[in-house]
Amino acid sequence: MNALVSYDDSDSEDTLVKEEPFSESLLECETAKQRLVSNLTGPNSEFPNYRDKKEPHTTASNLYIQFASTAWRPNKPTPQCIQEAVCPSLQPVVSSAAMNAKRSSPAGLKPYMSKRQRLSTLAVSSEVNKEGLSELQATRSRLLSEVSERVRPFLGRKGGRTELPRSVQHHIQAHQGPVNTVQWCPVPHLSHLLLSASMDKTFKVWDGATSGQCLQTYSTHCGAVRDACWMPCGRRLFSGSFDNTAAITDVETGQVIAKMENQFMVTCLAIQPSDPSVVLCGGFSAEVKAWDSRTCKVIKVYRAGIQQTLDILFLGEGKELVTSSDAVSRDSADRTLIAWDFVTTAKISNQIFHERYTCPSLALHPQEDCFVAQTNGNYIALFSTQKPYKMNKRKRFEGHKVEGYAVQCELSPDGTMLVSGSSMGSVHFYDFQRTRSLSILHAHQQACLGVSFHPVLPAVFATCDWGGEIKIWN
Repeated sequence: MNALVSYDDSDSEDTLVKEEPFSESLLECETAKQRLVSNLTGPNSEFPNYRDKKEPHTTASNLYIQFASTAWRPNKPTPQCIQEAVCPSLQPVVSSAAMNAKRSSPAGLKPYMSKRQRLSTLAVSSEVNKEGLSELQATRSRLLSEVSERVRPFLGRKGGRTELPRSVQHHIQAHQGPVNTVQWCPVPHLSHLLLSASMDKTFKVWDGATSGQCLQTYSTHCGAVRDACWMPCGRRLFSGSFDNTAAITDVETGQVIAKMENQFMVTCLAIQPSDPSVVLCGGFSAEVKAWDSRTCKVIKVYRAGIQQTLDILFLGEGKELVTSSDAVSRDSADRTLIAWDFVTTAKISNQIFHERYTCPSLALHPQEDCFVAQTNGNYIALFSTQKPYKMNKRKRFEGHKVEGYAVQCELSPDGTMLVSGSSMGSVHFYDFQRTRSLSILHAHQQACLGVSFHPVLPAVFATCDWGGEIKIWN
């Protein structure tokens, strides 16, 4: 108190009385801190003396090894942590820059964000998500509502004569696996849409007539998609896969409308012409199953002594169908091609093809009463659609190679031209009436599996190959 009285310019007694308790509490707090630190860092303390201890050099790999080899436990509080907890009101006042420097977040930790900032960030992200969803929905809605400007001038015209394609319009690396088939949408005003199915477990829809861009990718199956086709309405897709299922998918939304479990790997599909709700599935089985897609129930089964069905083709109005199998033994003339009655599931004829070659692809002529069968004998055979389905021995289309690939063939919309892929990657065009070769396109480096004429545009044509490529010709 003598020291305080000796200063003449000191504050009043009231101020001194107020400051005495604070100074005494300050001394008591400092004393408590010193005792606590001495107890914690002394020789009997369980906490090490961090001032005298030197940390060894630690690499990232050592940290991963330590983390993997030791169980994680929460760290014990250090003396510095306890000091800060004892007297938090005595922290020195520092500048805002220093506080920001101290608060810099270690790697892997997010900095503190106030509730207001979090809410504003969430609001912005939700708006962005809504905009993205609206754009996606708009794109999907335009998928089936807009008519391609290239197709529009040809709508309403009578079918013209099919012309030979000359040049590549689009060269697309479409899939990560072999493309098994390509098919244009059968609805005229949606015929710019091209469907492709691949062994990479997906099937896609493309703007084939104009931009060549992928409009939608469908991952309906968990196995390779062996076959896919458009439903007659043009708004749904029918696909079959090695995961033993066949599915009907909405084109716009990508939602699965119906899924059918077949207990065998599906390799070929067909749709009943007079009743599109009835679909057929064939594959690695002696059976071909007919499903009602509305109830997902089997309504008919066609049984034969075979191991695999390669293709299914409906004749006429759908009262009869022809199936192709893999039976090639000496006495297999009654199993290579079989004609069935759709209603009764009875075999109408089994003495159709008498040669020892399998037929991986079948195609119906759009105008005449006949159908063609691609054979592994490197030629295409011609058959009548009328009983007893005799083969025309005077006509055959040869010059291409199949060599075990599932090479498809197809007839042009006007029926004047027949086209086939090839194991050599080329595309062969034949005059249907004269059976002579019209043109050969060297289209792909690998086997050309699928070919498809555009239903409206007279000189547009699509091909696909074993390497995952799609080419659109003009």
